[in-house]
Amino acid sequence: MRVKPFLLFAACVLLFIILGLIHLSQGQASTGLLSFWMEVWDNEQELNFLLYSRMPRFLIGCLVGAALAVAGMLLQTMTRNPLASASTLGIHAGAFFFVVLFSIFFPSIKGAFPFFVTMLGGIIAALIVSFLVGRALDPIRIALTGLIVTMLFSSFTSALQLLYENEVSGLFLWGAGTLLQLDWSGVQFALPWVLFTLLFAFIIGHRFDALLLGEDVAVGLGQNVMISKLIGWGIAIILAAVSVTVVGPIGFVGIMAPHIVRLMGFRKHRSMLIGNIVVGAGLLICADIFVRMISSMSELPVGAMTAIIGAPWLVYLALKVSRKTRTAGGALEGKVRIKHIKRFYLLISLAVLGLVGFSLSFGGTSFTSLLELPRELMYNTFVWDFRLPRVVVSFGIGMMMAASGLMMQTVLRNPLADASVLGVTSGASVVAMLVLIVFPQAPFVLIPIGALIGALVTMGIVLFISARSGYQPMILLLMGVAISAVGSAIIQILLVRANLHASQALTWLAGSTYGTSWSDLVIVMITSLLLFPVILYMANTFEILSLSDELSIGLGVKTSKMRMFMIILAVMLSSISVSVVGAIGFIGLLAPHIARQLVGPKLLQLLPLTIVIGGILLISADFLGRVVLAPKEIPAGIIVSLIGAPYLLYLLKKTNKIKAS
Repeated sequence: MRVKPFLLFAACVLLFIILGLIHLSQGQASTGLLSFWMEVWDNEQELNFLLYSRMPRFLIGCLVGAALAVAGMLLQTMTRNPLASASTLGIHAGAFFFVVLFSIFFPSIKGAFPFFVTMLGGIIAALIVSFLVGRALDPIRIALTGLIVTMLFSSFTSALQLLYENEVSGLFLWGAGTLLQLDWSGVQFALPWVLFTLLFAFIIGHRFDALLLGEDVAVGLGQNVMISKLIGWGIAIILAAVSVTVVGPIGFVGIMAPHIVRLMGFRKHRSMLIGNIVVGAGLLICADIFVRMISSMSELPVGAMTAIIGAPWLVYLALKVSRKTRTAGGALEGKVRIKHIKRFYLLISLAVLGLVGFSLSFGGTSFTSLLELPRELMYNTFVWDFRLPRVVVSFGIGMMMAASGLMMQTVLRNPLADASVLGVTSGASVVAMLVLIVFPQAPFVLIPIGALIGALVTMGIVLFISARSGYQPMILLLMGVAISAVGSAIIQILLVRANLHASQALTWLAGSTYGTSWSDLVIVMITSLLLFPVILYMANTFEILSLSDELSIGLGVKTSKMRMFMIILAVMLSSISVSVVGAIGFIGLLAPHIARQLVGPKLLQLLPLTIVIGGILLISADFLGRVVLAPKEIPAGIIVSLIGAPYLLYLLKKTNKIKAS
C-alpha cells in the first residue's frame, strides 16, 4: 500500500478502537468512559454486563457493519453504480418482507431456517430489480428502480404488520434495525457466515478488479464476466441476508463505507475489502453510540440513525453522478381521447355519486342498501358521525393531493413530481408528529400549521440543492427519496420515544382515513374554498409556466415569482392533507397522468378532471381497505402505494434515459 492510504487506514483503525471503547462503556448504569474501564475489573456486576450484554452488541455491530460495507462495495462493482447497496437495490426490503411473511404464515419454517428465508427474499428482490433495469447501466436509474422496489415491498410489509399485529408484534423495532442483543446467540449465528464469506471474497478479490475496467476489457483479459457477477451478487446477498436475520434492515452503511475507502486511496478489491471491514464496522458502531446518547433509557432503532447520517451521502453522490447531464425538463404531453366532454363529466359525476353511496353503505361486515341509506343517515348516529365524514374527507383530501401533484408537475416540468415523491409529505409528517408528541394538549389547528412549516422547509431544501443539476427529474426524485428516508427515521425515533403502540405508528406512517371527523372536514372545506379559486383564476398563467422559461418571459410572466407562488400553493395543499390523514402518497402522481391521457395537457381542462380523479382514487382506496379483509382494515395509504409504486416504475421506463457521465 502507498503511504497516504496506509496512514489513513491506520487512523481509521485507531478511531475504530476509540469508538469501540466508548461503545462498550455505554449503558444505563455507566459511570463514564475512563471510570468504567478503571472500575469494571473489580465490579462483578459491571463485568457481567460487559461480557453478556455490551460485548455481544458490539461484536454484532462490527460483523453487520463489515458485512454491509463489503456487500455495498461488491454491488457497486457489479452494477458499475456508485449509488448501489443492499438497501438501495431492494435487497433489504425483500428480505424483511419474507421474514414477516414467513413469521405469519410459515412460522415453523422461519424458526428452523431464518437465514434461508431472508436470503430468498433478497434474491427475489435483486432479480426483480435486474429484470426491470435490463442491460441499462445508468447509475441513477438503477438506484431509483431499486428504491421504488423497496417502497413496493415496504407497502406489502406494512400491510401484513397491521393485519397480523399479534404474529409480528416483536418485529417493529427490529424492522427498523437494532443492535440489541440479549445473549451471544446472534453473534454465534452470524460469525461463521460473515467470516467465511469475507474470506472467500478476499481470496477471489482479483476477479472483481477486471470488472472496474469495463466488461470488454475483462473479457479480453480472459475473465468470465457472467461468472464473476454471479459470484459477486451471491456474496453480497449472503452478507445482506445474514445482517437482516440478526439485526433487521439497516441502510446506507453500504453506500457510505465503500466511498470513504475509495477516498482514502484504495483501488484494488482486496485492499478495499479490508478497508470496508474497518470503516463499515466503525460507521455502524458510531451510529449506535449516537442512538444510545440520544436515549439511554429506551432502545432506539440504529437503522434510523444510519438513514439520517447516510441520506446526505445519497444526495451528494446523485449530484456528482449527474454533473454533466443538466436539464430543466420539458413540457408535459398528453392526448385528447374524450370527444364529448359534457357527457363524460356527467358519467364521472354519476360514478362519484355511486362510489360515495357504496362507501357509505359498507361498514366493516355490515351493509346498508342504497334505498335505506337516507334513513340510516338520518337516524343512525354511527353512519352520520363516523362513516359520512370519513367518506367526504377522503374525497376532499384526494382532490387536494391531486391538485398539488398537478401543480408540481407543471411548474417543474417533471412527470415524476409529487409531494410524496419529492419528500414534502415526509417533512410535513415530521413536524406534525412533533406537534402531536411535544404539545399533546395544543389546539388542533397547530397540526396543519406545523405540517405546512415542515413541508415548506423540505421543499425549499429540495429546490435549493437540485438547482445545481437544473432540476433534473431523476435528481429531484432521488433527493425526495433521501429526504423521505430521513423523515421516516425521525418519525420512527419520535414514535419509539413517545412509547406509541406499533399499530398506531404503522398506521400513521402508512396514512389512513380512519377516525376522521367533522372537524377534519371543516379543515378540508376551508382549504379548498380558499385555494381552489386562486388556482382556477391563475390557471392560464400557470399553464404558461409549463413552457420554456424563454417563452414564459416573452409572454410577460415573471417566471421565478410565479413558480415560487405555485409551489407554495401545492405545498400548502399537500401539507394540510398530511395533517389530516397522515403520509398518503402517490395520489398527486397518478391523478394528473390519468387525466392528461384523457383530456390532454391544457390546464383548464386538466385541473377539474385531475381533482375528481384524485378524489375517486382515495375514496376507492379507503373503500377497498375497509371491505377487502373486513372487519380488519388496510390503511388507504398502503392501497394507494401498491398501485402507485408499479406505476412509478412504468413512468421511469417511459422517461428519457440519462446518459451517465
